[in-house]
Amino acid sequence: MTKITRRTFTKAAGAAGAATALGLVNVIPARAASGRVVVVGGGFGGATTAKYLRRLDPGIQVTLIEPKKQFQTCPFSNTVIAGLNDIGFITHGYDALRNKWGAQVVHDMVTKVDAAKKTVTTAGGSTIGYDKLVLSPGIDFKWDAVPGYSQAAGQKMPHAWNGGPQTILLRRQLEAMSDGGVFVIVSPPNPFRCPPGPYERVSLIAHYFKTKKPKSKIIILDPKPKFSKMPLFLEGWKALYGDMIKWVGQKDGGGPSRVDVGGMTVHTEFDKFKGDVVNFIPAQMAAKIARVAGVANKSGWCPINPRTFESTMVKDIHVIGDASIASPLPKSGFAANSEGKACAGAIVAALSGKTPGVPSMINTCYSLVSPDYGISVAMVYGFAGGKITKVKGSGGVSPKGASTEFRRKEAQYAEGWYSSISSDIWG
Repeated sequence: MTKITRRTFTKAAGAAGAATALGLVNVIPARAASGRVVVVGGGFGGATTAKYLRRLDPGIQVTLIEPKKQFQTCPFSNTVIAGLNDIGFITHGYDALRNKWGAQVVHDMVTKVDAAKKTVTTAGGSTIGYDKLVLSPGIDFKWDAVPGYSQAAGQKMPHAWNGGPQTILLRRQLEAMSDGGVFVIVSPPNPFRCPPGPYERVSLIAHYFKTKKPKSKIIILDPKPKFSKMPLFLEGWKALYGDMIKWVGQKDGGGPSRVDVGGMTVHTEFDKFKGDVVNFIPAQMAAKIARVAGVANKSGWCPINPRTFESTMVKDIHVIGDASIASPLPKSGFAANSEGKACAGAIVAALSGKTPGVPSMINTCYSLVSPDYGISVAMVYGFAGGKITKVKGSGGVSPKGASTEFRRKEAQYAEGWYSSISSDIWG
């Protein structure tokens, strides 16, 4: 197989709207299916699934249930935090899903799933029946994992790990911080949403400090011994920001042991770190509705059949996106988009009385080290031996020591990726 390049990968991302891009043409039924599918969650996974169910077979009645009338993405929220974009840049609506694709969109929150009766109940009191249920609820936080931190503490030490009010809160705190202040970010333990995300955030905040508050410092407290794209980030930080950024990893006791919210201090095994702004990203698990539905195991995440994304715990409930256990696929927006298409294809096949096809999925993750300095990792995923597998010879990681022009193009590809996938999902 020819090794995929950044350019061909970006073109594949731009073509993600085509059913054939992920092999879905094989699951389009010869006759129209009928059935009711309820999709819970209108993010990268859920909105994709709803759209592609209708695109693959308009005979299927699709209801998307999502509390927010507008969805703010976690991808590219770091550009908002760093002052490169406003919140509108990461905000998307559901008009196209309603008007172009014919899905019913209900803005409410699902509070109960009755798997025996095949119904969901919403906070607004509605009960909606389904033949297939897709849960794409995202994450919840383990608020009490570190003593001293809580959901209330998140108003002073924001996590900003869901696009929206927390994104704006962290941005305002950085704007109010004086030059020469200290920004402390606490990265979560694995597994968590968007593995490179904390380090991209550090990068773009460093860019903001370099241009607006050059005396400021950044401390990363990390319970892990390494992190996604670590050599590339370290190379970029050294080249662009000198000694502004300090990473304290596992061997140096980077994991938080307790938090003093009033004192804006994070304690570790060996030391304590006081910040003028503290971005505390808690440990994570599947969102509450996954646990209510009985599809999350003791790990807090949801095991699935990797061919169909159907829960291994409850029949006719599929789980995609960050909430699912779909390794080696990462918990990323692009992965959720790919999973949504594969899941839609499997459901259409099942409702048509066919055997689901073999899924083929794709993921790329761009990170901005500065507005003109991008890095990336990419991979194509197949299915073999009952498991999701990496396709040998596909994908790759940005090379170390690349030219300024190469990094600039990667940053441009990142913007192109976000525009393409947003259009594919919400356009």
